[in-house]
Amino acid sequence: MNHLLDLGSRKFWRLVGKPVDLATHHSWLRAPMSHSSTVGDGWLAAEAAHHGGTVDDAPATTDPSAGPAPGLLPAMTVLDGPGFDAARLDPQIRDFYEHTAAWHMEVWTGWSPLFWPAGELIARLFARRVEQLSLPMRPLDVAHGMDSRVRVIRDRDGEQVGAAWLRTLKPSGRYVFSGCYSARRIPGAARPSVHVAFPLESGNVQVFLRPAVTDEGGLVLESPPGRFGQDGAYVVVHDGGRDFAARVPLHETFRLYRDPYGVLRTDHELRMWRTWMMRLHYKMEHAR
Repeated sequence: MNHLLDLGSRKFWRLVGKPVDLATHHSWLRAPMSHSSTVGDGWLAAEAAHHGGTVDDAPATTDPSAGPAPGLLPAMTVLDGPGFDAARLDPQIRDFYEHTAAWHMEVWTGWSPLFWPAGELIARLFARRVEQLSLPMRPLDVAHGMDSRVRVIRDRDGEQVGAAWLRTLKPSGRYVFSGCYSARRIPGAARPSVHVAFPLESGNVQVFLRPAVTDEGGLVLESPPGRFGQDGAYVVVHDGGRDFAARVPLHETFRLYRDPYGVLRTDHELRMWRTWMMRLHYKMEHAR
C-alpha cells in the first residue's frame, strides 16, 4: 500500500510537471534525492559523493576548543548582491546562520482550521512514515522541544557546498525535517537566494527564499508567488528514467528579529496561494 502511495505521488508530479534536464539547462534545480522511502540522513553520503567531497562527522558542540560550530551557510555574505547587504544584519542573526549548531530552539505551532484535516491526513499517510516534512500538527507535539544537528557537506577542495539540518523530536528521536541548505543563484537573478531541498524517494521538495534586511537589522526570507524559474517552491521527481519539475503554490515567509528583551525569535508562515495554512514561532537561544 505504501509503495503504491509513493509511486502514485511521483506519477502525479510527472503529470503536472515539465521535463527538465538537471545536468544542463535546469542545473539550478539539481538537489539531493533519497534512494529509499525512509529519508532520515541516508541521502548525505550520496550528496557528498556528487561533489567529490566528504561530510563532516564532528558532533555539534559549544566547546570553544573544538572550533567554531557549523552553520547552515559558511557566511551570510554569500547572499550579498543588489538589494541585500549582510553587513546590515543583526550580529545574532548572522551568528545563527553561520554557527547554527551552537543554538537551541523552542517551537510553537498553529494550523488554520481550513487546512488542518489535509495536513493531518498527509502526516498519517506520508510524512511520519518517510521521516520527512513531518510538520507538527498540535502544539503539544513539540512540547519537549526538538533536537538540531548540522552536518556540513564539503567538495573536493574542502569548501562548504551545503549543510544538512537534521531536526528530530525529543524524546522520541523521530525525524521532523531533513534538509540541505545552501546559497544558490537562479539563472537571471540579481543575487543568490537561500536554497533548501528536502530529499524524498526519487525526488525532492525545494524552496528558493529571497533574502532582505529590515531597517532594524532583521532578516526576511520569502518564497513569493511567481513563474517557473523564479524564487518559490518546487517539486522535482525522477520517474521512468527522466526528471520532471513543477512549481507549487506554496509560499513561505520567515521573519527573524530580536525582541525588546534581546531574545532572537522567528515568525514562520506557510501559505497556499494567499491563504495561511500554518504558523510557527521559534525562540532561539545561544548555548553558553
